[in-house]
Amino acid sequence: MAISIKTKLGALVVGAVLLTSGLALVAIRTSTEFRYITIFAMIATLLITQFVAQSLTAPLDEMNHVAGSISRGDFSRRVRGADRRDELGDLASTINRMADDLEAVDRHRKELVANVSHELRTPIAALRALLENVVDGVSAADPETMRTALKQTERLGRLVETLLDLSRLDNGVVTLRRTRFEVWPYLSGVLREANLAASQRGLSSTSGLHRRTDVHLHLDVSPPELTAHADAERLHQVMANLIDNAVKHSPPHGRVTVRARRGLCPQSVVLEVEDEGPGIPESERHKVFERFNRGAVPAQQGPGSDGGTGLGLAIARWAVDLHGGHIGVAESSRGCRIQLTLPGSLPARD
Repeated sequence: MAISIKTKLGALVVGAVLLTSGLALVAIRTSTEFRYITIFAMIATLLITQFVAQSLTAPLDEMNHVAGSISRGDFSRRVRGADRRDELGDLASTINRMADDLEAVDRHRKELVANVSHELRTPIAALRALLENVVDGVSAADPETMRTALKQTERLGRLVETLLDLSRLDNGVVTLRRTRFEVWPYLSGVLREANLAASQRGLSSTSGLHRRTDVHLHLDVSPPELTAHADAERLHQVMANLIDNAVKHSPPHGRVTVRARRGLCPQSVVLEVEDEGPGIPESERHKVFERFNRGAVPAQQGPGSDGGTGLGLAIARWAVDLHGGHIGVAESSRGCRIQLTLPGSLPARD
Protein backbone atom coordinates (compact mmCIF):
# COMPACT_ATOMS: atom_id res chain seq x y z
CA MET A 1 0.00 0.00 0.00
CA ALA A 2 1.39 3.43 -1.00
CA ILE A 3 1.73 6.03 1.74
CA SER A 4 1.95 9.62 0.51
CA ILE A 5 4.25 12.27 1.96
CA LYS A 6 1.22 14.23 3.14
CA THR A 7 0.12 11.23 5.17
CA LYS A 8 3.59 10.82 6.65
CA LEU A 9 3.76 14.50 7.65
CA GLY A 10 0.28 14.32 9.10
CA ALA A 11 1.26 11.26 11.11
CA LEU A 12 4.33 13.14 12.36
CA VAL A 13 2.21 16.02 13.63
CA VAL A 14 -0.36 13.70 15.22
CA GLY A 15 2.41 11.62 16.81
CA ALA A 16 4.10 14.72 18.25
CA VAL A 17 0.81 15.97 19.70
CA LEU A 18 -0.02 12.57 21.18
CA LEU A 19 3.47 12.24 22.66
CA THR A 20 3.30 15.67 24.28
CA SER A 21 -0.22 15.06 25.56
CA GLY A 22 0.75 11.68 26.96
CA LEU A 23 3.77 13.09 28.74
CA ALA A 24 1.66 15.93 30.15
CA LEU A 25 -0.86 13.37 31.42
CA VAL A 26 1.94 11.36 33.02
CA ALA A 27 3.29 14.51 34.69
CA ILE A 28 -0.11 15.32 36.17
CA ARG A 29 -0.61 11.81 37.57
CA THR A 30 2.93 11.45 38.96
CA SER A 31 3.36 15.02 40.14
CA THR A 32 6.46 15.40 37.92
CA GLU A 33 7.54 18.95 37.21
CA PHE A 34 6.30 20.18 33.83
CA ARG A 35 9.65 21.62 32.87
CA TYR A 36 11.21 18.14 32.79
CA ILE A 37 8.29 16.81 30.81
CA THR A 38 8.50 19.75 28.40
CA ILE A 39 12.20 19.28 27.84
CA PHE A 40 11.80 15.52 27.26
CA ALA A 41 8.87 16.09 24.89
CA MET A 42 10.85 18.64 22.87
CA ILE A 43 13.85 16.33 22.57
CA ALA A 44 11.71 13.35 21.53
CA THR A 45 9.77 15.44 19.00
CA LEU A 46 12.96 16.87 17.51
CA LEU A 47 14.49 13.41 17.14
CA ILE A 48 11.41 12.04 15.43
CA THR A 49 11.18 15.11 13.18
CA GLN A 50 14.87 14.84 12.27
CA PHE A 51 14.47 11.19 11.36
CA VAL A 52 11.44 11.85 9.15
CA ALA A 53 13.03 14.94 7.56
CA GLN A 54 16.19 12.99 6.76
CA SER A 55 14.17 10.27 5.04
CA LEU A 56 12.42 12.93 2.95
CA THR A 57 15.29 15.29 2.10
CA ALA A 58 18.03 12.73 1.38
CA PRO A 59 16.31 11.50 -1.84
CA LEU A 60 15.76 15.14 -2.88
CA ASP A 61 19.46 15.90 -2.45
CA GLU A 62 20.35 12.87 -4.56
CA MET A 63 17.83 13.91 -7.24
CA ASN A 64 19.39 17.37 -7.28
CA HIS A 65 22.88 15.93 -7.84
CA VAL A 66 21.65 13.58 -10.57
CA ALA A 67 19.75 16.40 -12.31
CA GLY A 68 22.91 18.53 -12.16
CA SER A 69 24.91 15.72 -13.78
CA ILE A 70 22.29 15.37 -16.52
CA SER A 71 22.41 19.12 -17.20
CA ARG A 72 26.20 18.79 -17.71
CA GLY A 73 25.74 15.98 -20.22
CA ASP A 74 26.42 13.00 -17.94
CA PHE A 75 23.50 10.63 -18.52
CA SER A 76 25.01 7.63 -16.72
CA ARG A 77 23.76 8.43 -13.21
CA ARG A 78 20.38 7.28 -11.92
CA VAL A 79 18.35 8.08 -8.81
CA ARG A 80 18.02 5.36 -6.21
CA GLY A 81 14.74 4.74 -4.48
CA ALA A 82 12.57 4.50 -7.58
CA ASP A 83 10.85 1.56 -5.89
CA ARG A 84 9.48 3.80 -3.10
CA ARG A 85 5.69 3.86 -3.05
CA ASP A 86 5.22 7.59 -2.55
CA GLU A 87 5.66 10.87 -4.43
CA LEU A 88 9.45 10.70 -4.10
CA GLY A 89 9.44 7.26 -5.71
CA ASP A 90 7.32 8.58 -8.59
CA LEU A 91 9.69 11.55 -9.01
CA ALA A 92 12.74 9.26 -8.97
CA SER A 93 11.16 7.05 -11.64
CA THR A 94 10.37 10.11 -13.77
CA ILE A 95 13.95 11.41 -13.51
CA ASN A 96 15.37 8.00 -14.39
CA ARG A 97 13.08 7.72 -17.42
CA MET A 98 14.10 11.21 -18.49
CA ALA A 99 17.76 10.25 -18.14
CA ASP A 100 17.17 7.11 -20.23
CA ASP A 101 15.43 9.14 -22.94
CA LEU A 102 18.14 11.82 -22.98
CA GLU A 103 20.85 9.17 -23.09
CA ALA A 104 19.12 7.53 -26.06
CA VAL A 105 18.71 10.88 -27.84
CA ASP A 106 22.36 11.73 -27.25
CA ARG A 107 23.44 8.32 -28.54
CA HIS A 108 21.23 8.69 -31.63
CA ARG A 109 22.60 12.19 -32.23
CA LYS A 110 26.17 10.90 -32.18
CA GLU A 111 25.23 8.00 -34.44
CA LEU A 112 23.47 10.41 -36.79
CA VAL A 113 26.56 12.61 -37.10
CA ALA A 114 28.82 9.60 -37.58
CA ASN A 115 26.57 7.92 -40.15
CA VAL A 116 25.84 11.06 -42.14
CA SER A 117 29.55 11.90 -42.18
CA HIS A 118 30.35 8.40 -43.41
CA GLU A 119 27.62 8.38 -46.05
CA LEU A 120 28.66 11.79 -47.37
CA ARG A 121 32.36 11.01 -47.30
CA THR A 122 32.09 7.90 -49.49
CA PRO A 123 30.57 9.47 -52.64
CA ILE A 124 32.51 12.72 -52.13
CA ALA A 125 35.80 10.83 -51.95
CA ALA A 126 34.94 8.78 -55.05
CA LEU A 127 33.84 11.88 -56.96
CA ARG A 128 36.96 13.79 -55.91
CA ALA A 129 39.27 10.97 -56.97
CA LEU A 130 37.49 10.69 -60.30
CA LEU A 131 37.72 14.41 -61.02
CA GLU A 132 41.38 14.55 -59.90
CA ASN A 133 42.18 11.80 -62.38
CA VAL A 134 40.46 13.76 -65.15
CA VAL A 135 42.27 17.00 -64.22
CA ASP A 136 45.66 15.24 -63.97
CA GLY A 137 45.13 13.54 -67.31
CA VAL A 138 45.09 10.04 -65.84
CA SER A 139 41.54 9.47 -67.09
CA ALA A 140 39.77 10.96 -70.07
CA ALA A 141 36.55 12.92 -69.63
CA ASP A 142 34.67 10.39 -71.76
CA PRO A 143 30.94 9.56 -71.38
CA GLU A 144 31.62 6.53 -69.17
CA THR A 145 33.70 8.60 -66.73
CA MET A 146 31.03 11.31 -66.65
CA ARG A 147 28.34 8.69 -66.03
CA THR A 148 30.30 7.44 -63.03
CA ALA A 149 30.60 10.99 -61.72
CA LEU A 150 26.89 11.53 -62.30
CA LYS A 151 26.03 8.42 -60.28
CA GLN A 152 28.02 9.69 -57.31
CA THR A 153 26.39 13.11 -57.61
CA GLU A 154 22.94 11.52 -57.75
CA ARG A 155 23.78 9.45 -54.67
CA LEU A 156 24.66 12.64 -52.81
CA GLY A 157 21.43 14.25 -54.00
CA ARG A 158 19.32 11.31 -52.81
CA LEU A 159 20.94 11.32 -49.39
CA VAL A 160 20.44 15.07 -49.00
CA GLU A 161 16.80 14.77 -50.10
CA THR A 162 16.26 11.97 -47.59
CA LEU A 163 17.75 14.07 -44.80
CA LEU A 164 15.49 16.95 -45.83
CA ASP A 165 12.51 14.60 -45.58
CA LEU A 166 13.56 13.66 -42.07
CA SER A 167 13.94 17.34 -41.20
CA ARG A 168 10.44 18.06 -42.50
CA LEU A 169 9.16 15.14 -40.45
CA ASP A 170 10.75 16.44 -37.27
CA ASN A 171 9.40 19.94 -37.91
CA GLY A 172 5.92 18.69 -38.80
CA VAL A 173 5.71 20.69 -42.03
CA VAL A 174 4.77 17.86 -44.40
CA THR A 175 1.20 17.78 -45.65
CA LEU A 176 -0.66 15.08 -47.56
CA ARG A 177 -2.38 15.39 -50.93
CA ARG A 178 -4.71 12.42 -50.69
CA THR A 179 -6.61 11.18 -53.73
CA ARG A 180 -8.43 7.98 -54.56
CA PHE A 181 -6.79 5.83 -57.23
CA GLU A 182 -6.80 2.25 -58.51
CA VAL A 183 -4.14 0.12 -56.87
CA TRP A 184 -3.33 -2.23 -59.77
CA PRO A 185 -2.18 0.35 -62.34
CA TYR A 186 -0.49 2.39 -59.61
CA LEU A 187 1.64 -0.50 -58.30
CA SER A 188 2.27 -1.68 -61.86
CA GLY A 189 3.86 1.70 -62.53
CA VAL A 190 6.01 1.46 -59.39
CA LEU A 191 7.28 -2.00 -60.39
CA ARG A 192 7.79 -0.92 -63.98
CA GLU A 193 9.99 1.95 -62.83
CA ALA A 194 11.97 -0.42 -60.60
CA ASN A 195 12.52 -2.85 -63.47
CA LEU A 196 13.47 -0.04 -65.83
CA ALA A 197 15.95 1.43 -63.37
CA ALA A 198 17.49 -2.00 -62.75
CA SER A 199 17.87 -2.78 -66.45
CA GLN A 200 19.32 0.62 -67.39
CA ARG A 201 21.59 1.69 -64.56
CA GLY A 202 20.69 -0.13 -61.35
CA LEU A 203 17.84 0.03 -58.87
CA SER A 204 17.98 3.41 -57.11
CA SER A 205 17.76 3.86 -53.38
CA THR A 206 18.69 6.43 -50.77
CA SER A 207 22.10 4.86 -50.44
CA GLY A 208 23.19 4.17 -53.99
CA LEU A 209 22.50 2.21 -57.17
CA HIS A 210 22.04 -1.55 -57.00
CA ARG A 211 22.44 -3.55 -60.19
CA ARG A 212 19.97 -6.36 -59.61
CA THR A 213 18.55 -7.47 -62.94
CA ASP A 214 18.31 -11.08 -61.73
CA VAL A 215 15.44 -10.51 -59.25
CA HIS A 216 11.90 -11.06 -60.51
CA LEU A 217 9.23 -8.62 -59.33
CA HIS A 218 5.69 -10.03 -59.09
CA LEU A 219 2.45 -8.09 -58.48
CA ASP A 220 -0.63 -9.64 -56.86
CA VAL A 221 -3.70 -7.38 -56.41
CA SER A 222 -7.06 -8.77 -55.33
CA PRO A 223 -9.66 -7.77 -56.25
CA PRO A 224 -8.33 -6.14 -59.45
CA GLU A 225 -10.60 -3.11 -59.00
CA LEU A 226 -9.17 -2.37 -55.53
CA THR A 227 -8.75 1.35 -54.79
CA ALA A 228 -6.79 3.29 -52.15
CA HIS A 229 -7.12 6.76 -50.65
CA ALA A 230 -3.61 8.12 -50.10
CA ASP A 231 -0.96 10.60 -51.17
CA ALA A 232 0.31 8.92 -54.34
CA GLU A 233 3.75 10.54 -54.18
CA ARG A 234 4.38 9.61 -50.54
CA LEU A 235 3.07 6.09 -51.06
CA HIS A 236 5.35 5.75 -54.09
CA GLN A 237 8.24 6.67 -51.82
CA VAL A 238 7.21 3.95 -49.36
CA MET A 239 6.78 1.21 -51.95
CA ALA A 240 9.98 2.13 -53.81
CA ASN A 241 11.95 1.92 -50.58
CA LEU A 242 10.38 -1.41 -49.60
CA ILE A 243 10.93 -2.92 -53.05
CA ASP A 244 14.50 -1.63 -53.16
CA ASN A 245 15.20 -3.11 -49.74
CA ALA A 246 13.65 -6.45 -50.72
CA VAL A 247 15.67 -6.58 -53.95
CA LYS A 248 18.93 -5.84 -52.14
CA HIS A 249 18.38 -8.77 -49.74
CA SER A 250 17.09 -11.26 -52.34
CA PRO A 251 19.19 -14.27 -53.31
CA PRO A 252 20.37 -14.61 -56.93
CA HIS A 253 17.36 -15.08 -59.22
CA GLY A 254 15.06 -14.53 -56.28
CA ARG A 255 11.48 -13.30 -56.32
CA VAL A 256 9.96 -10.20 -54.73
CA THR A 257 6.16 -10.23 -54.42
CA VAL A 258 4.06 -7.09 -53.96
CA ARG A 259 0.52 -7.83 -52.71
CA ALA A 260 -2.53 -5.63 -52.18
CA ARG A 261 -5.71 -6.67 -50.39
CA ARG A 262 -8.72 -5.05 -48.76
CA GLY A 263 -8.27 -4.32 -45.08
CA LEU A 264 -10.56 -5.20 -42.21
CA CYS A 265 -11.87 -1.62 -41.91
CA PRO A 266 -14.08 -0.11 -44.63
CA GLN A 267 -12.05 1.24 -47.58
CA SER A 268 -8.74 0.33 -45.92
CA VAL A 269 -5.95 -1.33 -47.92
CA VAL A 270 -3.24 -3.77 -46.85
CA LEU A 271 -0.01 -3.75 -48.89
CA GLU A 272 2.80 -6.29 -48.55
CA VAL A 273 6.31 -6.62 -49.95
CA GLU A 274 7.83 -10.08 -49.51
CA ASP A 275 11.25 -11.37 -50.53
CA GLU A 276 13.06 -14.72 -50.37
CA GLY A 277 16.13 -13.46 -48.54
CA PRO A 278 17.50 -14.34 -45.10
CA GLY A 279 14.68 -12.52 -43.28
CA ILE A 280 14.92 -10.42 -40.13
CA PRO A 281 15.57 -12.04 -36.74
CA GLU A 282 12.66 -11.60 -34.36
CA SER A 283 14.90 -9.80 -31.87
CA GLU A 284 15.73 -7.17 -34.51
CA ARG A 285 12.25 -6.53 -35.89
CA HIS A 286 11.39 -3.72 -33.49
CA LYS A 287 14.48 -1.79 -34.60
CA VAL A 288 14.33 -2.08 -38.39
CA PHE A 289 12.37 1.17 -38.77
CA GLU A 290 14.82 3.22 -36.70
CA ARG A 291 16.97 5.77 -38.50
CA PHE A 292 20.36 4.52 -39.69
CA ASN A 293 19.63 1.01 -38.46
CA ARG A 294 21.10 -1.55 -40.84
CA GLY A 295 20.02 -4.55 -38.80
CA ALA A 296 21.90 -7.69 -37.90
CA VAL A 297 20.87 -9.81 -40.87
CA PRO A 298 23.43 -11.80 -42.85
CA ALA A 299 25.34 -10.11 -45.63
CA GLN A 300 23.25 -9.05 -48.58
CA GLN A 301 23.28 -11.72 -51.22
CA GLY A 302 22.87 -9.86 -54.45
CA PRO A 303 25.62 -8.57 -56.69
CA GLY A 304 26.43 -4.92 -56.23
CA SER A 305 24.64 -4.59 -52.90
CA ASP A 306 25.92 -2.28 -50.22
CA GLY A 307 25.08 -1.61 -46.62
CA GLY A 308 22.77 1.31 -47.35
CA THR A 309 22.14 4.20 -45.02
CA GLY A 310 19.40 2.60 -42.95
CA LEU A 311 17.07 5.48 -43.82
CA GLY A 312 14.72 3.78 -46.28
CA LEU A 313 12.53 1.99 -43.73
CA ALA A 314 12.55 5.02 -41.41
CA ILE A 315 11.18 7.12 -44.28
CA ALA A 316 8.60 4.42 -45.03
CA ARG A 317 7.35 4.37 -41.45
CA TRP A 318 7.18 8.16 -41.40
CA ALA A 319 5.05 8.28 -44.56
CA VAL A 320 2.72 5.52 -43.32
CA ASP A 321 2.33 7.22 -39.93
CA LEU A 322 1.52 10.43 -41.76
CA HIS A 323 -1.38 8.59 -43.40
CA GLY A 324 -2.57 7.33 -40.02
CA GLY A 325 -1.67 3.77 -41.00
CA HIS A 326 0.59 1.06 -39.59
CA ILE A 327 3.70 -0.67 -40.91
CA GLY A 328 5.60 -3.61 -39.44
CA VAL A 329 7.39 -6.88 -40.06
CA ALA A 330 4.87 -9.69 -40.51
CA GLU A 331 5.44 -13.39 -39.96
CA SER A 332 6.70 -15.24 -43.02
CA SER A 333 7.73 -18.82 -43.67
CA ARG A 334 10.58 -17.59 -45.86
CA GLY A 335 12.40 -14.32 -46.25
CA CYS A 336 11.04 -11.02 -44.99
CA ARG A 337 7.48 -9.73 -45.30
CA ILE A 338 6.79 -6.05 -44.63
CA GLN A 339 3.09 -5.25 -44.23
CA LEU A 340 1.49 -1.83 -44.16
CA THR A 341 -2.14 -0.83 -43.68
CA LEU A 342 -3.66 2.39 -45.00
CA PRO A 343 -6.96 3.58 -43.51
CA GLY A 344 -9.85 4.47 -45.73
CA SER A 345 -9.96 8.06 -44.48
CA LEU A 346 -7.56 10.38 -42.69
CA PRO A 347 -8.05 10.11 -38.91
CA ALA A 348 -8.90 13.27 -37.04
CA ARG A 349 -5.92 15.03 -35.42
CA ASP A 350 -6.00 16.98 -32.19
